[in-house]
Amino acid sequence: MKYYFAPLEGISGYIYRNAYEKFFPNNIDKYFTPFIVPNQSKSLKTKEFRDVLPENNNGLNIIPQILTNDSKGFIATCKKLKQLGYDEVNLNLGCPSGTVVSKFRGSGFLAKREELDNFLDEIFKIQDMKISIKTRLGVDSADEFYEIMKIYDKYPMEELIIHPRTRQDFYGNKPNMEMFKDALKSSKNTICYNGDIFSVKDYEKFIEECPSVDRIMIGRGSLANPGLINEIKGKGVVDKNILKEFHDEVCMGYKEILSGDINVLFRMKELWSYMIGMFEDSEKVAKKIKKERMLSEYNVIISRLFAEYNIDETENRGFNRN
Repeated sequence: MKYYFAPLEGISGYIYRNAYEKFFPNNIDKYFTPFIVPNQSKSLKTKEFRDVLPENNNGLNIIPQILTNDSKGFIATCKKLKQLGYDEVNLNLGCPSGTVVSKFRGSGFLAKREELDNFLDEIFKIQDMKISIKTRLGVDSADEFYEIMKIYDKYPMEELIIHPRTRQDFYGNKPNMEMFKDALKSSKNTICYNGDIFSVKDYEKFIEECPSVDRIMIGRGSLANPGLINEIKGKGVVDKNILKEFHDEVCMGYKEILSGDINVLFRMKELWSYMIGMFEDSEKVAKKIKKERMLSEYNVIISRLFAEYNIDETENRGFNRN
């Protein structure tokens, strides 16, 4: 099985990726970057450029993700990435955010099937650049995917990563496994699964349903439990000391590139909104973390959390899946 780390804007940048690889090595076959939005400039935005710089991703297999409905912008961005040494990119047709969808980008582009087909026809003319697609089933109805699949089957993509929900579902409802299985049977492209793998039990259930799948993308599940793939591989539950060292590495990385406590804490609070569910009875600590505005006091709270609270070793660690 190949394991991919899903892109999550504001969280899974190079600081997080490097810390993850240091403490949970050899788990991830591909790290997908938070999306790059093409612009009119000849260079990438500073934050995007820094995130994909090869020297910031040593030893990692990085796949830059691009969010656009403009083929010229996509092609221009591919050329910029090619100059940095990349030979594979990913097209984001899955983001359900309202601000993205309103511009017919991400999953919003799925509503414009003729334009999407024309867009793909243009970008798949690029030489020496592999292209994969991360998609949802449609905007309002899963049945839209039958027509969308006809479009996808025209193009020789590196792989098709399917999150089997519609844009309307956002992250609610359950993944539509029947539609995923239909795609698995009929697609001319290699299929990767993405969606709601939060535990070993979830993984085993998926493999039982879809034994032919040889690659999965995990995002929120790995943020909620960085040791999840270790557990899937039978290496056991992550040691609390390792988790603390991992946390400290991420926090130190943000301190080096961000100015002021508030900016560092903003990033760490985002991470804890996922990871706090690993600890038993930690609701009060979660509220304290959310309210804290000083890094020194935050560090005291976190030290106490790791010293006084135990990691929940049950399958359901209390992570909110919606």
